[in-house]
Amino acid sequence: MIQVMCRLGLVLFTTLASATGQITTTMAQPYSSLERFEVSAVKAARPFLVNTIAAIQQGNAARAKEAFDAYDSAWNGIEVYINVRSRALYQVLELELQAKISKGLDAPRPDMPALLSDAQMILAKYDEAIDLVTKAPPLNPIYDELARLRIVRAHLREVNPALKAGNIAKARKSFEAFSDKWFDIEDFVRAQSLDAYVAIERGMLAVEDALLMTESTNVAQVMALVTAVMTPYNAIVAEVQRQARGARP
Repeated sequence: MIQVMCRLGLVLFTTLASATGQITTTMAQPYSSLERFEVSAVKAARPFLVNTIAAIQQGNAARAKEAFDAYDSAWNGIEVYINVRSRALYQVLELELQAKISKGLDAPRPDMPALLSDAQMILAKYDEAIDLVTKAPPLNPIYDELARLRIVRAHLREVNPALKAGNIAKARKSFEAFSDKWFDIEDFVRAQSLDAYVAIERGMLAVEDALLMTESTNVAQVMALVTAVMTPYNAIVAEVQRQARGARP
């Protein structure tokens, strides 16, 4: 009888241990599948290159330029990761291929076959960058803060070029995107410099009044107001970049 009870106890213990292990594995699995911010941020720029290639294949230079401009904005946010990981790959992406494609799209009569070849090449190199950051160990967390600042700033960088081109709708859309994303990083900015935070907040209100709350936009005035926001924002980016350079990767 005692032996039977022992065997039953052993079976019960084994069953509970197995069930507990399954529950633990099930609960842990979602967390293990989460990507680091660096990886997800770098991957987020890739679709714009795909869109650029699709537009070139369709012979639509205007749409290709729009898609590549979107890539440029996304790249400006995350290029710091690639620059730290591989200076050689960064130079190919930024100084060679991106510059070549931008110049080609700005030409009066873009050479579409040449652009297609260059666009496919930059996509292949960008996939190398994704593979690089995916397999590499995490950088110092300050690099993520720097990237977040740059990703949010990318929307603000679009405003004045759009105003200069007479594209008020684009300028408004970009500023609204910046304003929405500002909430994600404003606490970090305030911790870095209260003076810069206050200047940015006040400047944003002024831009909002001059760009979003009026039907008649004074382009010169709004561009000056945007610059007044960009100046303290750039100062924060520069300071955090200094911190990142001084930290161990």
